[in-house]
Amino acid sequence: QVQLVESGGGLVQPGGSLRLSCVASTSSFSNHFMAWYRRVPGKEHELVAEITTFDTTTYAHFLKGRFTITRDDSEKAVYLQMDRLQTEGTAVYYCNRPHKRWPWGQGTQVTVSA
Repeated sequence: QVQLVESGGGLVQPGGSLRLSCVASTSSFSNHFMAWYRRVPGKEHELVAEITTFDTTTYAHFLKGRFTITRDDSEKAVYLQMDRLQTEGTAVYYCNRPHKRWPWGQGTQVTVSA
């Protein structure tokens, strides 16, 4: 069973930056598309960004170029650089495959507040 471990969240002021990391416990990581999601209480996981095995990226329309997803297959990791954070970015952030998802990890809390 693949395990996903997210880290890097925290408290940041509006306009600030954070870099999230996610490590997957699978030797076949390089074969999988990966994505970052976020979730707020009472709502479903919301897709934030996706990266293919060829490093092609797509982003949720509401991000307006403020986030960047990258991956390092040698580390079995996917990253999310979040810049110019807004209060609406407060959520628990998770990584996973965009399809046929693995079990969710514990996520990492991002709080954007003055």
